Amino acid sequence: QVQLVESGGGLVQPGGSLRLSCAASGIIFSIASMGWYRQAPGKQRESVATIARSGTTNYADSVKGRFTISRDNAKNTVYLQMNNLKPEDTALYYCNAQSGLSASTYWGRGTQVTVSS
Repeated sequence: QVQLVESGGGLVQPGGSLRLSCAASGIIFSIASMGWYRQAPGKQRESVATIARSGTTNYADSVKGRFTISRDNAKNTVYLQMNNLKPEDTALYYCNAQSGLSASTYWGRGTQVTVSS
């Protein structure tokens, strides 16, 4: 059974930083493509950042230069370092894994990020 457990969310002031973590189990992490998505109230879920098993990364235009996605295959964990946070970054952030062996995709339960003064 695949499990993705996010952590690191919270309340932060504009301009602040947070680091999200997603610990994966039940999946061959080293060959999975991993990603962070977010959903704000009343909006659709959107991709924030992805990292392929090769290490290639992609970012939404809105977070380029502020967010960094990384992975530690030894710890089966993917991270999202978020700097210079803005109120519009407020959302529920979800971890996503796409299996390297099939078309299966998995989601965590999300961690809330709130940017407010």
